[in-house]
Amino acid sequence: MQQPMIIILKEGTDSAQGKSQVLSNISACQAVAEAIRTTLGPRGMDKLIVDSHSKATISNDGATILKLLEIIHPAARTLVDIAKSQDAEVGDGTTSVVLLTVELLKNSRTFIEDGMHPTIIIRAIRKATALAIKKIKEIAVHIKVDDPKEQRALLEKCAQTTLSSKLIARQREFFAKMVVDTVLMLDDLLPLNMIGIKKVIGGSLEESCLISGVAFKKTFSYAGFEMQQKKLLKPKIALLNIELELKAERDNAEIRLDNVAEYQKIVDAEWSILYDKLEKLHLAGVKEYQKIVDAEWSILYDKLEKLHLAGVKVVLSKLPIGDVATQYFADRDMFCAGRVQEDDLRRTQKACGGAIITTVENLSEQTLGTSEVFEEIQIGSERYNLFTGCPKAKTATMILRGGSDQFIDEVDRSLHDAIMIVRRAVKNDSIVAGGGAIEMALSRTLRDFSRTVAGKEQLIIAAYAKAFEVIPRQLCENAGFDATNILNKLRQKHAENNIWYGVDIMREDVSDNFNAAVWEPAVVKINAITAASEAACLILSVDETIKVPKSSAEPSNAAKAMNMA
Repeated sequence: MQQPMIIILKEGTDSAQGKSQVLSNISACQAVAEAIRTTLGPRGMDKLIVDSHSKATISNDGATILKLLEIIHPAARTLVDIAKSQDAEVGDGTTSVVLLTVELLKNSRTFIEDGMHPTIIIRAIRKATALAIKKIKEIAVHIKVDDPKEQRALLEKCAQTTLSSKLIARQREFFAKMVVDTVLMLDDLLPLNMIGIKKVIGGSLEESCLISGVAFKKTFSYAGFEMQQKKLLKPKIALLNIELELKAERDNAEIRLDNVAEYQKIVDAEWSILYDKLEKLHLAGVKEYQKIVDAEWSILYDKLEKLHLAGVKVVLSKLPIGDVATQYFADRDMFCAGRVQEDDLRRTQKACGGAIITTVENLSEQTLGTSEVFEEIQIGSERYNLFTGCPKAKTATMILRGGSDQFIDEVDRSLHDAIMIVRRAVKNDSIVAGGGAIEMALSRTLRDFSRTVAGKEQLIIAAYAKAFEVIPRQLCENAGFDATNILNKLRQKHAENNIWYGVDIMREDVSDNFNAAVWEPAVVKINAITAASEAACLILSVDETIKVPKSSAEPSNAAKAMNMA
C-alpha cells in the first residue's frame, strides 16, 4: 500500500542538503574572497564600488568592500560578519581573516569530497587553532613601556605597518605620528568617541592637522555674527537644546502671469487686502496685536538676559539662534552658534563639562561648561570653532585635507584602522612581525605537530598549516613577485628557526621583518585566527539550507467583504 505524502514545508520552499550543499557553500565563500584577494598588503590594489544611489567609494579595506557588496548568499554573509567583527574589535586584518577562512575551507573541500564527516574536520581545526594561539603567545615579544620614548616608537611602528597597505602609504610616517599623538591625548580608557575626525576638501595631505580639544565647522549665522568675539579665555559655555528665534509666518505660493494687466490686478488686490486688514486691526484695537508682539519679544529677551547674567560667554545650541539673539550676544561680547550637530554638542559636553539644557532657568556651575581657550580659526576655505584645554575629559580632533571626497573618506577609514591598532598596542604590549612572518612560523609549527598525530586529524592539521601560507603567497602575487620562489626561501629560513623572516616588499626578497620594524600587535593575529577558524567551522557544520519563499500579501477579511480582492 502506497504511503501518503506528508507536506511539512510551505509550497515553493527551496531546500538543499548533504555533501553538495556544503561544497556549494564553500564555492560561494571562494567567490567572495576573489573580490578582495588583490587588496592585501602594501602593493594591494584598490576597488571602486558604485552603490545603488550612484555613490562611488574607493577603498582597499576588506570590511568596507564586503559591506558595500551587499552579499545575499546566506553562507557567504558569514565572511562579511567576521570582517565586521575584526574591524570593530581590532581595526586591521579584515582582508587577512577572510582569506584565511576561505583557504581553510578550500583545503577542507578535498576531505569533504572524499566522504570525510565535517565533524572530524571541525574537531581537528579547533585543536590546531588552540595550538596556533598558544604558539603566538609563546613567541610574541613584550616591549617594556616604562620608557615613554620606547612606547612611542613601538606605537608609531605599529601604526606605520597598518598604514603601509593603505592609500596614504607614502605619508605613513606623518600620519603615524598624528595617530599616536591622538591616542596618547586620551585618558586611560581610550574612548573612541572622544576622537573627532573632520574633513576639509582642498590642500595637500600634509596640511592635515591635529587639534588638542574639540573642533567643529562654523554653523550658519546671521549678520551680527561678524561682530562677535572670535577668541575668549576661560569662557563659561552654555549647551542648549532650545530655539532663540522669533517665529515668523511662512507662506508658499506661486502665481504665473502672462501680461501686465493681470499683474496690476494682483498688486491692487494685495493693497486692498492689506488696507482692509489694517482697518480691521484699527477698529478692533491695535493694542491687542501689539501686546502679542511685545510678549514674544519679552520671552526671548528674558532668555537672553538670563544667559548674560549667568556669565555665559559661549552659547551653543542644537536648534536655530535668530538674528535678534545673534546681535544681542555680539553687543555683549558673547559668542553663539546655532544648529550645532548633536555629536559635536555631546563631545563638547563630555570635554568641557556642563549639561545640554532645555531651559535657561537656574543656570549654575554644574550646568555650564568651560575650557581654557575658545577661538575661531580659518582652515582652508572653512572656518572652525575650537575648544582647547578642556578640563573634564581629554579629547582630540583630526582635521583631514585632500583633493576629493572619495580620497578623504578613504584617508578617514585608513586612520580609523591605525587608531584601533594603536589603542590595542597601548593596552597589549606584545607584538609579532608582520609581512607573512608569523603565518609562516605557525605553518611550520602545525606541520611539525601534524606528524605526531595519528589518524585523519593528521591530514586536516597539515592542511591547516598549508592554509597559513595564503597570506605571504598573496602578498607576493599582489606585488608581482614569484610567489613559489619566495615561499621556498621562507620555508628554508623558518626550518633554520628564523621565526621572524617574512616577505620583503621593497627588495623582492625575504628579510627579518622584526628587525625591519614591520610590527603588529599579537592580539590582531589571535583575533583573526580565532574568527577565521570559527567561521570555517560554522560553514562546514551547515549541511542543509532551507529558503522560505517570500509571502505574498494576502487580502484582509475586510477587503474580501468589500470585494476589493
